[in-house]
Amino acid sequence: MANLAGDAQLFEDSFTVTDYDQSKYDRVARITATSADNQTQMKLDINIELFPAQVGENLQIVLATSLSLDGSRDDDEKGWKDTRDESTLADMYDYVCHGKIYKFEDGKDGQTIRAYISFGGLLMELEGPYKKLTPLHVDNTYLLVKK
Repeated sequence: MANLAGDAQLFEDSFTVTDYDQSKYDRVARITATSADNQTQMKLDINIELFPAQVGENLQIVLATSLSLDGSRDDDEKGWKDTRDESTLADMYDYVCHGKIYKFEDGKDGQTIRAYISFGGLLMELEGPYKKLTPLHVDNTYLLVKK
């Protein structure tokens, strides 16, 4: 991630999958995971045909505003799919989604914050200390995941 400009990277952390629930849909599972420092909790809906996950696996999670390696904002006229001939951040990850950070809530203890993100109906909830989640704001974002 050293190549990605700091402004484009909103969040990065390592998580361990602690729960896996595929009871509602055939191709989607909701995973629950805890960060390596035990400060951040994540719930994430994933397409298990594209990215199977299991309890105990470690995942590297990044939220970024751009897939450009230099961190420059995506050109609205030139979508990310038009960069196929260029190397992008997506090339370094196993699972990539585009979505929107749409809501924030205070955590139960008053010391944390919850951020909600939708990736075309696949949802993500991050709960952690204000300091770790402060860079997040209501905006479009990319989710990048690798094992």
